[in-house]
Order: sequence, then C-alpha cells, then structure tokens
Amino acid sequence: MHNSELITPQHLARKAVIYIRQSTPHQVVSHQESLRLQYALHERARQLGWPDEAIDIIDDDLGLTAASAAHREGFNTVVAQVTLEQVGLILSYDVTRLSRNCSDWYPLLDLCGYKGCLIADSDGIYDPATVNGRLLLGLKGTLSEWERHTMKARLTAGLIHKAQRGELALTLPTGLVRNGQGTVLKIPNQEAQARLSLVFETFLQCCSASKVVDEFNRHALLLPRRDRFGDLVWKAPRVAAVLSILKHPAYAGAFTYGRSRTRRHAATQARPSITRLPQEQWRICILDVYPPYISWETYTQIQTMLKDNHAAYDRNKTRGIPRPGKALLHGLVSCGECGHKMVVQYKGGTRYICNYLRQQYRTPVCQYIAADPVDTRVVDAFFQALAPVELDVYAQALAKRQQQAERIAKAQAQHLERLRYEAAYCERQFRHVDPAHRHVAAELEHAWEVALEALKQAEAA
Repeated sequence: MHNSELITPQHLARKAVIYIRQSTPHQVVSHQESLRLQYALHERARQLGWPDEAIDIIDDDLGLTAASAAHREGFNTVVAQVTLEQVGLILSYDVTRLSRNCSDWYPLLDLCGYKGCLIADSDGIYDPATVNGRLLLGLKGTLSEWERHTMKARLTAGLIHKAQRGELALTLPTGLVRNGQGTVLKIPNQEAQARLSLVFETFLQCCSASKVVDEFNRHALLLPRRDRFGDLVWKAPRVAAVLSILKHPAYAGAFTYGRSRTRRHAATQARPSITRLPQEQWRICILDVYPPYISWETYTQIQTMLKDNHAAYDRNKTRGIPRPGKALLHGLVSCGECGHKMVVQYKGGTRYICNYLRQQYRTPVCQYIAADPVDTRVVDAFFQALAPVELDVYAQALAKRQQQAERIAKAQAQHLERLRYEAAYCERQFRHVDPAHRHVAAELEHAWEVALEALKQAEAA
C-alpha cells in the first residue's frame, strides 16, 4: 500500500529525485540541521514506495541562490530528466528549494504535468496535471518569489540605514585598515603611507597617471597593493592601479555608497555589467569619516584633472594631457567660426583644423590655421605676462622640484630599509633551522638568496 493515492505504478516505474539546495556557502557550513532534514527525505521516498536504487539525490546546487536557474546545474539536470520521462517524483523539503522565481517555477509545473511527474514537499504530494495540484503549487511558487523580494527589501533597508550613518563596513582600499573595534585607521606601515602620499603629490605635479607610472619606474619604486587574502604586497606600478588610488574617495576621508550601478541582462549572460556613476549621482557621500591622505578639495581637483585629461574633444570638450608634437595649443584652441574644438594636423605642416562639422554633416572644413605663427604669438604673450613675477615663479618651481626629489629619496630609503629587513629575516630563519632537515634548509637558503639579490639590485639602482 502506498502512502498517497496519487502515486501510481507508472510513477514507481521511474525514479524519485531528491533536490537539495542551500542558498549560500555560509548556510552550507552553518545550517547543518537544515541540510540533515533535506538529506533525510531519502527515507520518505522509501516510505512512498521507491527502492534505494531508484532514489537519486541531486545536491549540485549547494551554496547557490534560487533567484535564477541559469547557473544551477542541479536544477537543470532535474528538468532534463523530467523531459526524458525518467522521473516519477521530485521531492524537496520545500518548494523554495526548487525555485524562487516564477519564470522558472511555472515552466517546471507545465513540464511535470505534461510528462506525468509528481512534486512533493514536507506538506504533501501534488500532481501538477490536476487543477488543485497546480493551484497549490502555483500559490507556493508565488509566495516563494514574494518572500525573496521581501527579505531582500528588508535587508537592503537595514544596509542603507547603516550606510547613511557612515557605519557600514565596506571593503577598504590599500592604506586603510579596520581594527577590532571597527575603527578605520591608516595602515601601520610608514612606507606604505608615504608611498600613497607620493602618488598624489606626483600626480599633482605631472598631471597624468601614466607619467606617475613613468616617474615611479624611473626611480624603481613599487606600489603597495593587497593580495587576494588582504595582505599588503608590493607590486610594480600600473596605470590602472594608479587610477584606482586617485579615484577612490576614501583617501580623502569620505565614506561613499552607491558609486556604481549593476545591470543584469539576459539570464544567459555570465556576469552583470557595472557602470560607474558620476559624483553627483552617488547615493551616499559623507565627509570626514576615514583618516585622510588628501583633502576633499584636492580630491575634487584631481577628478577634474583626470576628466580633463580624457582627450575626446568633440564629445567631452576636454583638453587632454600634453602630448608629443610641435603644436603648443593641442586641445586648447576653439574655432572662431563655429566654436568647436580644433584638432592638430602635422601632415603638410603643423596646422590647427576645425573638422567637427565635416565629421558630423559632411560639410567642408570650417577653417585651417597655421600653427607656427599662432604659437609664436602665444609664447611671446606668455612670457610678457610672467615677466613681472618670473623670478618668484622660478623660485617656486625650484622649491617644488627640490621637495619632490626629497620625497623620492625618502621613498627609496624606505624601500631599501624594507629589503634589508626582509633579507635579515630570511637569514634568521635559515640560521635557526636544523641543518639535518635539508629540504627545509635548502628552501630557506633559496629565499635568503632571492632577498639578497633584490637588495643588491635596489642598492645598485
């Protein structure tokens, strides 16, 4: 005798599938009792009449959310087996384990009803082919989706409320750390602090992220970064790394939330697209929350400089960074006829050209202007304007250059000090190891040699 009148010999001729899922990896580790209850459904399938060899447990989706079926191999396996008429019963602890999305839930109900497959949970057994069974399963699926949105809204509201107070523990950039009490402090490493400050100072002098990288490479200086475990490491400077430092508002002491927008497209797309928002569209921005490396005014100045460096004259109306070439007013000249930015042409002589209307409407070029006479007049006017104060400007330039040289010399000294410490540390490790333990001694000796070679190269540089 079967425990349900809905189960027929046709169902028992197929196998029973037990679908097991936990929403997050944390739940898999922490919610062990829920996991035991789901695996205990094997005994219920036996009581319903299925032998052990006809019971299949699918737990490929442990640690995955049920918001979508695109990434769940276990759920897709269940659908495939039902399509092939291999399954007589789908058993889960609750329908929320199968899906929390009606666009995935109702197609499964249609498929099970058409292929003659039952669905069971802890409350009972349902036949999707009948009106009552489909009604109950449809209501449970709808409530499951509504419950997901309710939980998400509740959690998001709490997160936003905490962010509005500036107390949300977001991931901090390199150079800032959070202690055991939750207070954010500068990293307890004077070399890392000085190197980050040097990035900002060098950019304000060079006005270009790529030139900051060139300056660091010229003096063999590294950038402090974080590895995948959050530990401080020193890496060769890259433009992307320098830009991430220059653009992060936490270095100006500001707590920010909602600086980007995530858009999810088709279910088949592997990753959602992330769009960086302009500063005026940030959701939350609270000043003076973190210990600053620069002031907020300096941060705003840097963002303006970075935006102006983007050389898209026609679209953004920016000047761009100074580039190689004879023309002095590259990105600075506007057309007196139409008001658009003029570009530089070196073919056939240096000329400023207004070709915006030609690009957009295929009309003739607005005007050509020879660059040499214009640049000569600009140079004369420039020196005439600076003549009364040229000595003061020259003195200030020399002072800034001297300060920059002193900062770089200090950074190089800190770099050497760190390498000497690492070499001494490797030496202490090697001398304290048992010589009889040859494999360990050989590895420590190799690490010592690598540290000494790095120190030697830095001293030579």
